[in-house]
Amino acid sequence: MALDKAAIETLKAVSTATVTTILLKQGLRNVWMRGTKPLRPGQPRIVGPAFTLRFVPAREDLATPASWGSPISTRAAIEDVPEGAVIVAGAMGVTDAGIFGDILCARIRKRGGAALVTDGAIRDAVGVLGTELPVWCNGIAAPSSVTGLTFVGWQQPIGCGGVAVFPDDVVIVDEDGAALIPAAFLDQVLAEGPEQESMEAWIMEEVGRGAPLPGLYPMNAGTRQRYEAFKAQK
Repeated sequence: MALDKAAIETLKAVSTATVTTILLKQGLRNVWMRGTKPLRPGQPRIVGPAFTLRFVPAREDLATPASWGSPISTRAAIEDVPEGAVIVAGAMGVTDAGIFGDILCARIRKRGGAALVTDGAIRDAVGVLGTELPVWCNGIAAPSSVTGLTFVGWQQPIGCGGVAVFPDDVVIVDEDGAALIPAAFLDQVLAEGPEQESMEAWIMEEVGRGAPLPGLYPMNAGTRQRYEAFKAQK
């Protein structure tokens, strides 16, 4: 199933915690990108196809300020970002070099990029916040990317936060960080996500009424019957 507007709106109501649980039941344990923390508290949940950027360790003959003008550069990659994409930059967890600053983030925003996700750091933090581009990252660092990283390409398979990310996999980000939905599992998450959220909301109401957890979470047969009766009344 393509990631159309209806799918995006459905997934915006599904938390990263729910996504990881659904995928765990399918045998996928490694879908949460470590070190992807919201730069600004209260950023909205965002969903979009992954647009990948790949960094490798810095090599002095390649990672230079002159490389910023190369055809293979972060600047060139940004010009390929489609509207609604979530940029996922694999920076190998390097946090003492900022991969993007305010100017690059402003251009991503202008092109309609939905968010930036990286296991690395950003720089020019005040300016980046001013662009209003939603960012999930692993810290802030003043030095530029070439002090610690070499940019080598875009729209390739990458690793970000220990997770394998392929172009056009689906990324969902919220206050808990960034989770990956492999393209082949999108239909599964779309089918199960809203029901899981509905069920857990009902369980929270039951907890609020003083119900004990055994048999409630997870549900036993009797609790399931009560929940189904509740749904039938809606």
